[in-house]
Amino acid sequence: MHHNPITIENLSYAYPDGTEALHQIDLSIHATERVALVGANGSGKSTLLQHFNGLIIPQQGTVVVGELPIAPQTLTKIRNFVGLVFQNPDDQLFMPTVWEDITFGPMNQGLRGGCLVDRAVGAMQSVGLDPDKYSARSANNLSGGEKKRVAIAGVLAMQPQILILDEPSAQLDPRSRRQLIHLLDSLPLTQLIATHDLDLALELCDRTIVLNHGQIVYDGQTEQIMSNADLLEAYALEMPLSYSRPYCLLDHAPAA
Repeated sequence: MHHNPITIENLSYAYPDGTEALHQIDLSIHATERVALVGANGSGKSTLLQHFNGLIIPQQGTVVVGELPIAPQTLTKIRNFVGLVFQNPDDQLFMPTVWEDITFGPMNQGLRGGCLVDRAVGAMQSVGLDPDKYSARSANNLSGGEKKRVAIAGVLAMQPQILILDEPSAQLDPRSRRQLIHLLDSLPLTQLIATHDLDLALELCDRTIVLNHGQIVYDGQTEQIMSNADLLEAYALEMPLSYSRPYCLLDHAPAA
């Protein structure tokens, strides 16, 4: 178990055209906590996520991971234990074969030989990929769900302590989505999951943060926000399907 909390203080970020994406964000995430980050499109979720491993450097305020502030001189160390899984796996998979994609990160950490093989095989097996079947394949020929698993395996092969996921269930069929939920539930890592899939958030995360126009408007228990239809609607969100009233054939039967 690791002890690397995330602390954000007074974080603000504006795009080059002056549009403010984040405004005075204050946030703390405990080690091994699993947190959902939800909000309408344009609320600032992806921009916030990209601060956690230094894809974006804070313009104002601070982001501290463990004892390391996000800054140019700390990026190598931070990226060794903060793994980011992009929404679209095609943005993350770029090597000729699945094996090369999964071993790319560990090789950059200095692993070679048997240690590298063990690390990559373990990561593939953890996401349900048979190394004998998938290692030599090109990611271009995989399904969306398979690509997502390869992307996650590539991050897990670096043995991160913190896992950041941007819309992890996007483009997945129901079976692949269910496999993903089981996988994430089994990982003893700090996880921050940005998602429009509120049923996934409800199943995996005890805590949910709602962003609206770059500001935190709710930070608390997942069940409390997911059962509040009025509050969700105010921020362009809908209740999880599991909280919706079941469709009943008798309600829609023609009148006698």
